[in-house]
Amino acid sequence: MITVKNLTKIYQVHTRQKNFFLDVFARQYKEIHALNNISFDIGEDELVGFIGPNGAGKTTTLKILSGILYPTSGMVSVMNTTPFEKNIRFLKQIAFVMGQRNQLIWDLSTRDSLQLQKTIYEINDEDFKKNVGELTELLDANDLLDKPVKTLSLGQRMKMELVVGLLHRPKIIFFDEPTIGLDIFSQEAIRNFIKSYQSETKATIILTSHYLEDVKRLAKRLIIIHNGSIVYDGSLSNIVEQYTVEKRVVVTLDKMVNDTELRGIGVPYTLSYPKVTFLIKKGFLPEKIKHITQSLPFSDLTVEDESIEEIIKTFFKEHHGSSHT
Repeated sequence: MITVKNLTKIYQVHTRQKNFFLDVFARQYKEIHALNNISFDIGEDELVGFIGPNGAGKTTTLKILSGILYPTSGMVSVMNTTPFEKNIRFLKQIAFVMGQRNQLIWDLSTRDSLQLQKTIYEINDEDFKKNVGELTELLDANDLLDKPVKTLSLGQRMKMELVVGLLHRPKIIFFDEPTIGLDIFSQEAIRNFIKSYQSETKATIILTSHYLEDVKRLAKRLIIIHNGSIVYDGSLSNIVEQYTVEKRVVVTLDKMVNDTELRGIGVPYTLSYPKVTFLIKKGFLPEKIKHITQSLPFSDLTVEDESIEEIIKTFFKEHHGSSHT
């Protein structure tokens, strides 16, 4: 569905000079390499997490794949089409949904915006009614259709942005920070929607997000980009296994125990009776689990991975001496 080979994007950026007249009549420029010779393939029905620090090249890549930007060099093919040729058939089969970009008309209802999308994408009445019904049902948002957009909360507006953006049932979707700024409940609703939508439609999806829980919950494959270059392309489970330093061990106690008994295991990370959480280095896990089972009265014990944020930080520290995500 998507093939990228040796893709490069260079921006010419004006550099200010001390002399005003030189700045106006003899401008100087420097080159900013947003993308450096990147290559990857994404198949049909894949949902890929695409992450990296601010300025790494994520949004630039998505804009090139959707035909918004023209690359400096390299080859891009999306559904056997060159995106920046702006082929109408191609444009009707993709969607670019940005968490910080508003497609809705502020003073009107979502239903009015949907009518506009219906006309733009030449959707017939039957498909329009069916698609609106299915999308609003997945998002539990049918009651929001006739409310003015300006009266909706941020989470409600994002739901309506998804309905408008996906009304034409695209085969390829680029999600750029779809949960940015949302509360935890709205984030969960959007994640559940994306997962259900992709399962039902078999759409190919690229997802960027600074909330790495989005990626963990939705993607099996992860592409990490840094300074315009791809530094990892593989399964999410592999990077979790390779870069997990500690495990989170959560113990539900049967009765209160004293501080000495707990510190025999290690300094508790959190303690809110009856639950106590320890962070334990992977290499010491079997020994510590054995110690817990022999010394603490408990009714439940679970072992969890570190947060995906900490795992990615460890990856960047080892490869680039940086913890930025």
